[in-house]
This record gives sequence, structure tokens and C-alpha cells, in this order.
Amino acid sequence: MWSVHGNGYRIGPGQVVGPRERLAWVPTIGIGMQHVVAMFGAAFLVPLITGFPPSTTLLFSGVGTLLFLIITAGRVPSYLGSSFAFLAPIAAAQAEHGPAGALGGVVMAGVVLALVGALVQVVGHGWVSRLMPPMVTGAIVALIGLNLAPAAWGNVEQAPVTAFVTLLAILLSAVLFRGLLGRLSILLGVLVGYATALLRGEVDLTPAREAGWIGAPELMAPEFHLSVAGLFLPVVLVLVAENIGHVKSVAQMTEDSSDALDHMLGRTLMADGLATTLAGAGGGSGTTTYAENIGVMAATKVYSTAAYWFAGLTAVALAFLPKFGALIQTVPVGVLGGAATVLYGMIGVLGFRIWVEHRVDLGDPINLATAAVALVVGIANYTWSPGGLSFEGIALGTAAALLVYHGMHAVNRVTGAVSGEDHLQVGAPSRRGQEVDRASWDA
Repeated sequence: MWSVHGNGYRIGPGQVVGPRERLAWVPTIGIGMQHVVAMFGAAFLVPLITGFPPSTTLLFSGVGTLLFLIITAGRVPSYLGSSFAFLAPIAAAQAEHGPAGALGGVVMAGVVLALVGALVQVVGHGWVSRLMPPMVTGAIVALIGLNLAPAAWGNVEQAPVTAFVTLLAILLSAVLFRGLLGRLSILLGVLVGYATALLRGEVDLTPAREAGWIGAPELMAPEFHLSVAGLFLPVVLVLVAENIGHVKSVAQMTEDSSDALDHMLGRTLMADGLATTLAGAGGGSGTTTYAENIGVMAATKVYSTAAYWFAGLTAVALAFLPKFGALIQTVPVGVLGGAATVLYGMIGVLGFRIWVEHRVDLGDPINLATAAVALVVGIANYTWSPGGLSFEGIALGTAAALLVYHGMHAVNRVTGAVSGEDHLQVGAPSRRGQEVDRASWDA
């Protein structure tokens, strides 16, 4: 399936190892294991925060990655890890229906994402671009991250010293180390915070001592409640935008054109949706393509899908080590609070980054109103409970972003009150008349 690049051990200046190539098996296996390490820092925080078994999440992360490689025919190098977009809806669903009810919501989101992928494969992705221009996508991503801020504080206030040390270690790791270590700042910060918690007597190692070395991950069946649908379906929009963005990033690095893998978008969305469905059906967290692993590819210049096969297989193997999973579960709330402070904020800022990268004009009253309404609804966690259904901040904020943006544009096409009105595509500037070559912060 893969041709050997050069002599299998050396990458020449300016060369890359493409998706259909590989190095010799020993370095290929090593790079695959490096991908597993790269995803640790983020992937394990999701089950720790939600309370799902880490080993189960790791199992479905590995299985999902292998499924992704099969469905995309080995043409798109990517690792599927735990998605932070599911944190808020899982927390809300658990409060009402317990873990099984939350898993039902994950399955719903996965099924819808797979159906979106099938539709994209048949009719193309242009309709997605029109439905979710950068203004809307950025607002949805931002409100999902910022909606989680109270949860981060809830952990921090239980162990503020440990949380502060964890936060400080994450920040310093990002600027003290280069290369892969710098990209593993979350993992390094968690390790430092864990050591601090040990010294302060905040860690109970009894579960890890009692756990066996070999055993199957704990599985759990989902329960389905219509009332959680409004919590999880908005996450699909985020996963679609995230998936498309990552595929285009990989295409830019491997094919010299961000559009080179557009014909694979339907497959990548279907694969992500099926992986999320499978994870929810067995007790794991919803999945998404991981930017951390894209960073590893950028650093190593190795885009071989062979390495991802070994990454997926390594993740599955680790899932059958109960002592490893039990040790992960001993991470105390102070460490989680410090890490969550960074991660939740990063999710919110990613939404703003979408606006910056696509030069969204927030001076436009339509764009400004879209951001203003959606963010306040999401951050304040507005709630609406018609009948037996319940819609909270993320669902209502997502609906607000879509309705305000498209509704105001529809009215403006009739009145012409706002000049320069234009329908946006993903990747297009917000107002063509105000494009700039690059941002400048000079005085």
C-alpha cells in the first residue's frame, strides 16, 4: 500500500514523506507511537472531565482512527481523538439523565455527522460553506468554549494551589521547549500538576494499585432521550467546520493546494461520524480529527498513513491495560481545573481566530449583531424548555448565530440598509472591499 521513501531512513532537504509513502518499518512505528503521545494531553482530559473511563475512550480513539483510514482509503493522514466540543453537552446531559443518557446524545451527534458526510459526498460541500460562513462558524466555536468557563472554575476552587501550578507549568512549557515538547505543553503541565498534587496529598493511588495489568476496557450502553438532542446537534456544526479545516490543512501540507483533498471531505465526515457513533455506543467520548497530530506531521515532514495505522493499533493495545487507565483516573480536580482553564479558553479563542484568519469585518452591523447575540446566549447559558425538550446555551447560541446572520442578510437584501452585503463562503473575507494582505499591529 505504501512505497518506501528514499532509503527508508532519511528525508532530504525540502522533501516530505507523502500519505502513500512510508519510511522503514522501525521509524514508521516510532512515529506512530509519537502520534499517540502527542494526543495524550488533550485526549485524556475529556474522559477525566466527563467521568467516562479513560481506557474506553482510548480504545474508541484507536478504533476510530483505523476506521477513518479505511473509509478514506489511506489518503488522508489524521488521528481521531476526543472532541472538546462534547464537554458541555455531556455535562448537561449527565446532570439530567446520567452517563448513559449522555452517551445517547453522542450517538445522535455521530449519526447526524455521518449523514452530513454522505450528503456532502453526493452533492459537494458548497452548501456547508453557505450555511456556515466564517462569521457563524467562529461564533459557534467561541461560545462552546466560553460556555465551559464556570466548569473550569468549579474545579479550580476545590484545589487552587494545584490548579495554579498546573496552569503555570502549561504556560511555561509552551515557551521553554521547542519541537515536540513544546507541542506537548498540556501533557507536561498535567504531569507537573500531578506531581504537585502527590506532594500535597491530593491523589488517591488505591484504584491504580488494585487494577490488573491486562483486561478489557469497561463498556457502557447508551440510553436515548429526545430532550438531549438540542444539546448535541449543534456540536455537529463544529465538527463539520473542524473536520473541513483540518483536511484543508493536511492538503496544503501534502499536496501544495488546500483544495486538493476536497473530493475526500464526504468520506472524512462520514468516518468521523461513524467513529463518534461507535464511541457513544460503547461508552467512549465523541471524536474529531486532531490538530495536535497535524502539528507532529508539520514538525517531522512525515505524512504517511502507515504511521497512523501504528498509532491506532498502539492506542487500542494501551486500552487493554487496566492499570494504565486507573492511573489516568487518579488525576485530581485541581490538575483538571488548571488544564481546563487553558483548554476551554483556547476553544473560545479558536473561534476568534477563525474571524481573524478570514478577515471578518466586525464593523459590519450584521456580523456584529451575530457575534453579540450568540456569545451572550452561549456564555450566560440561556435555557428554553418547551414541552419535554430542553435547549441550553450552546444549542440556543448556535441557533441564534444562524438565525441572526441569515435572517438579517435576508432582510437586508430587500432593504439594502447595510452596504457591501455579500454571501460568504468558508475561507472568503467578510467584506471584499476591506481585504488586507496581512494583519499589522504596528502603531
